[in-house]
Amino acid sequence: MPEAAPVEVTVALDGADGCIADARDQTSKFLARVQGERGLPVSARTRDLGQLVVSELVTNALKYAPGPALLHLRILREDMLEIEVWDSDPTLPLARAADAGRVGQHGLEIVMAVVQGFEARRESVGKRITVRLTLFDGEPDFPG
Repeated sequence: MPEAAPVEVTVALDGADGCIADARDQTSKFLARVQGERGLPVSARTRDLGQLVVSELVTNALKYAPGPALLHLRILREDMLEIEVWDSDPTLPLARAADAGRVGQHGLEIVMAVVQGFEARRESVGKRITVRLTLFDGEPDFPG
């Protein structure tokens, strides 16, 4: 029996108005497709956290890097959502020490607190941030 094609999607982000909301929407649609077409369990928490993480990573990419960005969503081992965001700036992000008095710049702290894996690496052009979230954590599935 042939192996099923990988479940993944790449979205080009141009930074136009609505781009970040579109990235969140694409993430929700991707997870609904994973659940509907592949029958993989996707918790409501994963959907919400996936949209949050995408929003934070895409916001940073569009704020700090010139030019376009790419969002790549992929399912690993049928139990993990991998989120990759590429941008053109080679500077790797640094998580800052927690500071309740600091206004803003908490995005990376939030991302690192909710994901199961985080990697930032330079590419031949720019950088790629990769995070992983478990698809199902025992909470009820969301309807497709």
